[in-house]
Amino acid sequence: MRRNLTDIDSLKALAHPLRQQMFTHLNRFGSATSADLADRFEADRGATSYHLRQLERFGFVEEDTDRSAGRRRYWKAIPLDLRLPYESDDPAIAAAADAIGRQWLDQGQRDLRAYLADRGAFGAFGEAAMHSFSSTTLTADELARFSEEYVAFMSRWHRYPAEASDGARPITVLFNAFPTPS
Repeated sequence: MRRNLTDIDSLKALAHPLRQQMFTHLNRFGSATSADLADRFEADRGATSYHLRQLERFGFVEEDTDRSAGRRRYWKAIPLDLRLPYESDDPAIAAAADAIGRQWLDQGQRDLRAYLADRGAFGAFGEAAMHSFSSTTLTADELARFSEEYVAFMSRWHRYPAEASDGARPITVLFNAFPTPS
């Protein structure tokens, strides 16, 4: 589901580094409890619980009612096509969008560096992976259509971790399409 992040409260909620890490983890590995996430990120359980409630408040995660029981709450990411604002007259919105964009870029670069440093360790996944660089010449309208087609393609391939086929593993997909600086 496409979601344009244009309000400052949602942007601030997602811009927090620990929330971004937890949201990414839930997207990649499926549902988890606040205790699981506290252990994973070496954070306080109360803090992870608070941050999960904030992510829920702004529609990024929800309770995984299939796994939750009693006081043990599991959380899962809501699959979203998140879009940051291109520009804003509000400096707070621009700063929060910039912080999120930088976190996404940094995470993608860390993942790519780690993969490239040890490609042989991934076996069949390493053989199936692609690391590519391309360029083309498009109008602004064509670039917009190209980007939307890419998002539609990724949506067709989205799988919740709990619904993935046997032998599946999280896959990082990086996509950047932007005007080439002169």
